[in-house]
Amino acid sequence: MKFHRYISFCIFVLSFLLFTSCSPRLKPSETKQAIVFPLPPDNPKIQYLTSISTSADIVKKQSAFEKSVVGEKQVLPILKPYGMYVKNGKLYVCDVSLGGALEVIDFETKSFEYFAPKGEAQLKLPLSCFVDNNDNLYVADITFHKINVYDANRKYVTTFGKKENVKPTDVFVKGNKIWVVDSGNNRVNVYDKKTHKFKFYFPKLEKGDEGFLYKPTSIFVSKDKIYVSDMGNGNVKTYDHKGAFLSSIGKYGKNIGEFVRPKGISVDKESNLYVVDASFENVQIFNKEGKLLMFFGGHYKGEGDMWLPTKIMVDYDNLKYFKKYVDKKFDLKYLIFVANQYGPSKISVYGRIELLKN
Repeated sequence: MKFHRYISFCIFVLSFLLFTSCSPRLKPSETKQAIVFPLPPDNPKIQYLTSISTSADIVKKQSAFEKSVVGEKQVLPILKPYGMYVKNGKLYVCDVSLGGALEVIDFETKSFEYFAPKGEAQLKLPLSCFVDNNDNLYVADITFHKINVYDANRKYVTTFGKKENVKPTDVFVKGNKIWVVDSGNNRVNVYDKKTHKFKFYFPKLEKGDEGFLYKPTSIFVSKDKIYVSDMGNGNVKTYDHKGAFLSSIGKYGKNIGEFVRPKGISVDKESNLYVVDASFENVQIFNKEGKLLMFFGGHYKGEGDMWLPTKIMVDYDNLKYFKKYVDKKFDLKYLIFVANQYGPSKISVYGRIELLKN
């Protein structure tokens, strides 16, 4: 009798194991509640989607057979990102702890590699980067006081700006001009895109003037305005394309709508301004009139929060790679990338969302 009970128990266990091994399992991301901002009952506007911190977050997992044939692939980490840019399915990350190199992440091919040019193309401390419409890569090196240019195949093209720049912290290409933030000279240097020759700088003001820059860090150029984050004065200043001062957004302070350490900035198609504050460790969003709309992030306690954020980028072109992370209740409008220098989420990816209509 005991033997029959034992056989019955074994059959039950085997049946259970067979059933559970064959039944579909939800992925971890599908079992979690969506992380959204603002919290209910307010209407969600931003959803935290995912993060990228190592090559394991991108590269397809090796099978046991592949490991036995080619060996186990090394996991490559993002160490301490500062600047970044995403274009045509590729994310370029300036890593200040990587020793003169960038991480290049390809969402289409699911590859992750380090880009460390040598010789005259060498980098010392790449702080920020930009990719133009011809897929040329511009890298601002704060130690070498210059901007390096590489073509679509990442071959070295030229170097410029060493004569004018003391501490180049950001670079932006728009139209026929290249805009370089020089925090050492408290100004923005402007170059011709074709010849890379220096054209002019702004603002040409004195300390105490409203439009003077005290420690500019980041830049965004729209069709009619230039936005510059001024960490030394705790605000974001706007100028026209000739460098004439227009207005300021925010002020130094510890209340909502104010800044302590404003760094990365980006602007969406509706002229809403996104500002990273490395002290608040969040992103504040302002409309085109400078009115605060909302904020998201916060001191790191878990996914969706930030840990010494630096750079931000609004992106409309790479939605297909991240739609799988969007809660089924929402429609994804565009992406928001945020670089964090510390913590487990080095590059956090958020989505601007809207509730689907029934």
